[in-house]
Amino acid sequence: MQNNLSERREAEGISQGDLAEAVDVTRQTINAIERNRYDPSLELAFDLATHFDCAIEDIFDPDDGED
Repeated sequence: MQNNLSERREAEGISQGDLAEAVDVTRQTINAIERNRYDPSLELAFDLATHFDCAIEDIFDPDDGED
């Protein structure tokens, strides 16, 4: 699953640590999501979408071309 989390975070001018604190996870979790090494729980995906005031689908693309 691809995402544009780092682009959204950078556009907002916040660090991984700031975003992690805002959604109550560790900086390492945000880093892993941004590097496509970890798919967030549904709850975390909702929290991130709420933080950025957008739909989950605006951040995460489940159709990343992998079959």
